[in-house]
Amino acid sequence: MTDPAAYDAYLAALPAEQRAALEDLARAIAAAAPDAERGTSYGAPAYLLGGRPLAGFSAAKAHLSYLPFSPAVITAHAADLAAWHTSRGAIRFTPDHPLPAELVAALVATRRAEL
Repeated sequence: MTDPAAYDAYLAALPAEQRAALEDLARAIAAAAPDAERGTSYGAPAYLLGGRPLAGFSAAKAHLSYLPFSPAVITAHAADLAAWHTSRGAIRFTPDHPLPAELVAALVATRRAEL
C-alpha cells in the first residue's frame, strides 16, 4: 500500500542508530529504483512498483532486516550474502555491518526482473 505517512512514522519511532542505518538503506533502494513509491507492505516500510512490493526493511531489537519480498532474490545472491544472516524472507544486518549500496542495487534489480 502506498502510505508515505506510515513509512515516515515507522522510521521516526526508531532509535537514532537504527534509523540512520535504515535511512541509508532506503537511499540505496531509491537510487536503484527511482520510479518506486514509498509505502508499506506487511506492516514494514517498503518501496512499491505498480503497487507490488519491490524492497523493504524492518528493525528488531538486535538487528535490522532488508526484505526482498522473494526467497528467489536471496537464493540468487547467496554467495554475495554470505557475510550476513539470511532466511527465506530477510537479510539481517546491523548498523555497524550494513549492506553495501552495490549489493542493494543488485538485490533490487533481481526483484524488479521478477516483477
